[in-house]
Amino acid sequence: MKKFLILVVFCLLVGAFTALMGPVAIPVFRNSQFIIIFGIALFLLGLTLIFLTLKQRVEGKLKKFLILTGASAVGLIVSVLLHNIFYGVSVVVGHITALKYLAEALHVAFFLIAIPICPLAFLVGAVSSAVLFFMERKREKAL
Repeated sequence: MKKFLILVVFCLLVGAFTALMGPVAIPVFRNSQFIIIFGIALFLLGLTLIFLTLKQRVEGKLKKFLILTGASAVGLIVSVLLHNIFYGVSVVVGHITALKYLAEALHVAFFLIAIPICPLAFLVGAVSSAVLFFMERKREKAL
């Protein structure tokens, strides 16, 4: 029962990630309200997964992969927001050369974190967590 809540949040997080990445990857299905709703859900579920993993004292590799999954979900949303904020700042301070280059460097850095790094980390964490969940369940049934 202890890990059931974590498993439910994990499954919801994977569902929210999948629902968010579909419209982002396929331009025909883009709808800003849909992306905002699932982005907020991804952020909150990621925080919840991290909190539950730490609170319920999950141990071993499962703990590391659950935290990776939650942190990459939260990091994705935070990085997207910071990318857009620094892009806007670079446009606004375009006449101040040093600030423009600093803001552009930061918006590129957060773009690189948001687009390739966080989704890949999420996939590694989610697949590894799922494998460990099922291996543990199989081990419990064997006993």
